[in-house]
Amino acid sequence: MSALTGRRALVTGGASGIGAACARALAARGAHVTVADIDEVGAKALAEEIGGTAWGVDLLDVAELEQLTLEVEVLVNNAGIQSIDPITDFAPQRFRTLMTLMAEAPFLLIRAALPHMYEQGFGRIVNISSVHGLRASEYKVAYVAAKHALEGISKVTALEGGRHGVTSNCVNPGYVRTPLVDKQIADQARTHGIAESEVLEGILLTESAIKRLVEPEEVGALTAWLAGPDAGMVTGASYTMDGGWSAR
Repeated sequence: MSALTGRRALVTGGASGIGAACARALAARGAHVTVADIDEVGAKALAEEIGGTAWGVDLLDVAELEQLTLEVEVLVNNAGIQSIDPITDFAPQRFRTLMTLMAEAPFLLIRAALPHMYEQGFGRIVNISSVHGLRASEYKVAYVAAKHALEGISKVTALEGGRHGVTSNCVNPGYVRTPLVDKQIADQARTHGIAESEVLEGILLTESAIKRLVEPEEVGALTAWLAGPDAGMVTGASYTMDGGWSAR
């Protein structure tokens, strides 16, 4: 039997990028994975590939999430977006959108999942944070604020869940090879007034000792380990995968 056989997992933003890598890694370890994404077509395609279930959902509809009950043993909060502008030009509504998607929605999903996890005496919550949950960068006020909030939510969950067999951890990658980062290259070039060809080495990887992007499968592998029985004493932690960025 695989480590997660018989367990049910939910991965948000699961149709592509990091979320898809996490979904595949959890399924490979035996979990039945629900792929949750606003891209319902993409979610269904991946769910069919891994023998899971698709859930087309808009996580910005927090009123619906307030009434939710989740019967899963593994929850991966991954859904996220990015927005790059100086604070003086940052649209307030855009700030609220990022905070809702990457802080409020994870809180509501954790809230919906904990009663079942407590009842089972087992739960694994993995929050896909970022090096920006530990460090700041210019022009990313909403993203940095949301990821710092997610770190706090994760730690409080770890403290409350420990006595019930529930762990909660963050995974903190640097820049990952995903469509989100591809879009950032154009945005960073515009904001900094440089060519797109200069962005990767000149901005994104300047703080990293290892000069390459993180691969989604690397994040998926760590997430799957944190979801398994071998990580039962790992909780309240933030696992950096940033090529040494946070060592500075």
